[in-house]
Amino acid sequence: MINTEEKNNVKRIAYGANENQFGDLRLPEGNGPFPVAMIIHGGYWRAKFDLEQMNKMAEAFTKQGIATWNVEYRRVGQDGGGWPGTFLDNAEAADYIRVLTETYPLDVNRCITIGHSAGGHLALWLAARHNLSSDSELHTSEKPLPLKGVISLAGASDLEMMHDVHQWKETLYGIVDNPTRDLIGGKPEEQTSRYQEGSPRELLPIRVPLVLIHGILDVNVPVGLSEHFKKAAAEAGDLVTLKTISTAEHFKLILPETEAWPVLLESANNLLK
Repeated sequence: MINTEEKNNVKRIAYGANENQFGDLRLPEGNGPFPVAMIIHGGYWRAKFDLEQMNKMAEAFTKQGIATWNVEYRRVGQDGGGWPGTFLDNAEAADYIRVLTETYPLDVNRCITIGHSAGGHLALWLAARHNLSSDSELHTSEKPLPLKGVISLAGASDLEMMHDVHQWKETLYGIVDNPTRDLIGGKPEEQTSRYQEGSPRELLPIRVPLVLIHGILDVNVPVGLSEHFKKAAAEAGDLVTLKTISTAEHFKLILPETEAWPVLLESANNLLK
């Protein structure tokens, strides 16, 4: 039996036993079955950021006929968050879509992941996890949920590079603040295997269509990460598209009222066709 709370037509459903293992399911009007976008919020994988920041996007997609599964997960600063819990929760939430189809009119054959920032990293990783070895701490299923594609919104697609970006900031400003190091539990030279298993860049080729959307004015996750990832993914044989938005910074990408929304909606519709 699915553990569900409903408020304002949003079904809050637990996919695990922890208080942070849940998602908000929104269904379009009509009978379905509906394509599904699993939405993953960002916030440097940290506890103080949650799924509420993606509500406007989820509602906008649902109005366009796409069911949304906006997921929460254990983050750094919470019991079980970071390595490996943050990864394992997202894998469990994705595979739980199969359970949801037993009760709700969802098309399990038309699912995509959409993630912003740290969520973009996780959205790409979910599509790439089939490349993990069976003895990996992050390996949870021989048959992970198949995806029609991924949309990464200013995603941290290369964890080693993201670590180095923050390390440069630490050196420049004399601070100690490296979210990637906190997620993984160490520096790349200290946790080599974890960076290899947790970074989409290291798990190429992913073998589903990838769309990278990035604001040129982004100072949180530099657009160079997406440029670097696109080049590596294309060289590995993946079908990958990078769409840059000249007037967008980091957070404009998740707001339906901005110029980023038509780009995002068109990308999602193309992947789900």
